[in-house]
Amino acid sequence: MMIKVEAIIREEKFEDVKAALDAIGVNGLTVSQVMGCGMQRGCKEVVRGMEVDLKMHPKIKFEIVVSSEEWEKKVIDTIQKAAFTGEPGDGKIFTYEIKTAYKIRTKETGYDAIQATNN
Repeated sequence: MMIKVEAIIREEKFEDVKAALDAIGVNGLTVSQVMGCGMQRGCKEVVRGMEVDLKMHPKIKFEIVVSSEEWEKKVIDTIQKAAFTGEPGDGKIFTYEIKTAYKIRTKETGYDAIQATNN
């Protein structure tokens, strides 16, 4: 079974999370800059002297595909520890079962497609 772990975190926690994932041996990941809001629905800021209601916050999204439930738990625990501030807006983690994966260059599929290889 392959599992995709998707985490949306604060921008300022990017380096902490990336370093923590590297420390446990996560080799492949995709990172995107995204915008979003949770239950707090944004905040108010003063822009050019006027109060503006900002509905979306800049966030970082990590996408990681792992090969087992053991790795899923390890990745989730690592992200939760590294991204935690205790304040609203720390983020969310989602997991999905992956039907299959395809490596374009080698045409490998499934588990083989997500493993690091030297060929």
